[in-house]
Amino acid sequence: MAKLTDQAKKLLDGKNFACVATLMPKGSPQVTPVWVDRAGDIVVINATVTRQKYRNLKRDPRVALSVFDMANPYSKVLIRGKVIEITDKGAEDHIDKLSMKYHGRKYDYHRADQPRAIIRIQPEHVTH
Repeated sequence: MAKLTDQAKKLLDGKNFACVATLMPKGSPQVTPVWVDRAGDIVVINATVTRQKYRNLKRDPRVALSVFDMANPYSKVLIRGKVIEITDKGAEDHIDKLSMKYHGRKYDYHRADQPRAIIRIQPEHVTH
């Protein structure tokens, strides 16, 4: 288990996107930009259960994230870790929280046919 540095926390707390890399069933990488959050040293993302990243992480918890400062892309943090929890509890409220962070309003696209999940990631390696 790795602790997030102050710089990593600042980037995760800011209005910055994360690129999340997961592994496809045959081992090839899949990368997706996402909104990102944290709870202490745990990285938190949100996805619909119909997304490929969700299916990949349910099958294989290994994940890598790259977060860069939108104002200075040369300021970045790279995080490798493992998913420690995937839950639907509070996922709709969490996407509203992320939408407030990135857009200043609640999420506009809640759909009953696309339920959401919160994905919690334990960092194992943090690099700047």
